[in-house]
Amino acid sequence: MMIDTGSFGAQMTEQTENNTAPEPTEEHVDSELQDEGAQAPEFTADAPGFDMLADADADNEVENDAAPISGDDGSYKVLARKYRPRNFDDLIGQEAMVQTLTNAFDSGRIAHGFMLTGVRGVGKTTTARILARALNYQTEAINAPSMALQEDGAHCEAIMDGSHVDVIEMDAASRTGIGDIREIIDNVRYTPSAARFKVYIIDEVHMLSKAAFNGLLKTLEEPPAHVKFIFATTEIRQVPVTVLSRCQRFDLRRLTLDDTQTLLNRTCKAENVSLPEEALKLIARAADGSARDALSLLDRALAHIDPAGDGAVDEATMRALLGLADRGRIFDLFDLVMAGSVSAALDEFEAQYVMGADPTVILADMAELTHWLTRLKFVPAAQEDIAFSAQLRSRGVEAAEKLSTRILSRVWQVLLAGTDEAARAANARAAAEMVLIRLAHLADMPSPEELIKQYDSAPSAAPPSAPPSSAAVTGDRSPVSHDGAAAPRAAIAPEAAQETAQEMAQEMARHSAPVLQNFQAVVALAADKRDIGLKHALENGVHLVAFESAAGTRAGRIELRLAEGQDNIAQDLTRKLREWTGQNWVVSLSQEGGAATLGSVKQSAADRREEAALKDPFVQAALSAFPKAEIVSISDFEAALPVDDGETPDMDGD
Repeated sequence: MMIDTGSFGAQMTEQTENNTAPEPTEEHVDSELQDEGAQAPEFTADAPGFDMLADADADNEVENDAAPISGDDGSYKVLARKYRPRNFDDLIGQEAMVQTLTNAFDSGRIAHGFMLTGVRGVGKTTTARILARALNYQTEAINAPSMALQEDGAHCEAIMDGSHVDVIEMDAASRTGIGDIREIIDNVRYTPSAARFKVYIIDEVHMLSKAAFNGLLKTLEEPPAHVKFIFATTEIRQVPVTVLSRCQRFDLRRLTLDDTQTLLNRTCKAENVSLPEEALKLIARAADGSARDALSLLDRALAHIDPAGDGAVDEATMRALLGLADRGRIFDLFDLVMAGSVSAALDEFEAQYVMGADPTVILADMAELTHWLTRLKFVPAAQEDIAFSAQLRSRGVEAAEKLSTRILSRVWQVLLAGTDEAARAANARAAAEMVLIRLAHLADMPSPEELIKQYDSAPSAAPPSAPPSSAAVTGDRSPVSHDGAAAPRAAIAPEAAQETAQEMAQEMARHSAPVLQNFQAVVALAADKRDIGLKHALENGVHLVAFESAAGTRAGRIELRLAEGQDNIAQDLTRKLREWTGQNWVVSLSQEGGAATLGSVKQSAADRREEAALKDPFVQAALSAFPKAEIVSISDFEAALPVDDGETPDMDGD
């Protein structure tokens, strides 16, 4: 059999290039029918099979628009997609943005670039599609940009489905390079094919590279009149300021609990299902302001319901679905740690770990509990937090009354740092246990104010040198107060005993410290303490302006002027004098002249003595006899010679 490849080959080449099947010519169809001896069928509305196809199409449309009942083909559409807003009236919680856009459309002040930012699930991409629909709105009655989108226009369906040829959606997370932006720059010059504006929607725009951002700047600043840009991002801080300044920014706010619950009630009504109010409140709180998260959690709750209607989703079931069932055990672990029961706390932690709880999550839950207990002390409405059961709310109020704000703040800081440590540690379990042990020892540690009160209330007759009792040092037994009752455990903590011992040591040092009557005594004390740097600074780097010695409870006062090039030693001198003498000292700087430095005074005296020695005739005779000799030191021999009963010493040695 021979095949003519002339026209057929050309036709196949065109098919390969255009990626479309060749349409047979009329002559070719007629020749095939004549060869087979058949006649061409007549395509009329009454032909067999057309009613069946039309009914099938109608059924498909009904299935897509009706309540989502999952079939065998798995064509179920999740609630977050099925109830995605289609106009600005359907948006929840974004009234400020809608009002601004409405005024802009009414006045004709429509920007060429929009930046939509907000947390996940608040409707950034959906808002971008609705905005593209409003820009290209066209009906029989309206042919202009409009915010009133109650009626579907010519382009609305394709835009909302993401299939319109003039509304180009781009995911910047997967197309981050300059080549993708160059493609946009090359195509913006062409006018739209069908719509009024060519709209570019770039989602997660913060993922673009630096080169891509720079390549987009010029086009974004001066785009053609038929082009609009809409950007969406969750990380607005990562978008360059040069891009933000060229766009009209809208911050989509997080949904409130009331807004989220309104959305859930509306969805349940549309789905012909009924859930308890408490269950919907739990979903609204777990969604944390995200509409998509709320609908996804509602999807999970509805999936839990038995198709036969036997399974009910009550508050307890919803807590289990959301992972809130173990908050009671977290509270138990928190109580054990606050009570200082290290062994019991580690056993409870071990039990939760064996059940599959992540150590980092346990610490994070304890931090969340600490935050809630702190809020209970200042925010009465926190008692109505639906994330906690009624029993735990009552338990939390009682714990918040017992624990002070200072203790809760200290626990929060330890848990915050401990959670990060456990996340970075090679063994998260070991790191979490160390955090719990640290918390158990810090929980009942007395505050500095409490230590001061304990020290002030101590009996004054007790000698300063008396060592602390074994109970106060080891913490094994509670000391007995004056009335015979056991003192609180905070007074017997090892850290408290150490603080008390330090204060007693300071008291002993105060009684045995030398009394400094003048500035020279301060310099001598620095020499005795072998603080050579401070001694040199006091001798050569300061000018004494005023000096008052410490007496009793009165603090000593030293006023100095620093010499040129001398660093400030006021704080260092104050601290060291307090440590060395056990008394308070105030060292201040002055601009007055003050006395000469001790070093210069000492040098002047030495110079005078050397000058007097050079005038002595015996010294002059010695230097003349020994030309290379020099004076090394001068000693006062008369002061060193012993005097016996006022008699003149025997110069002959007898």
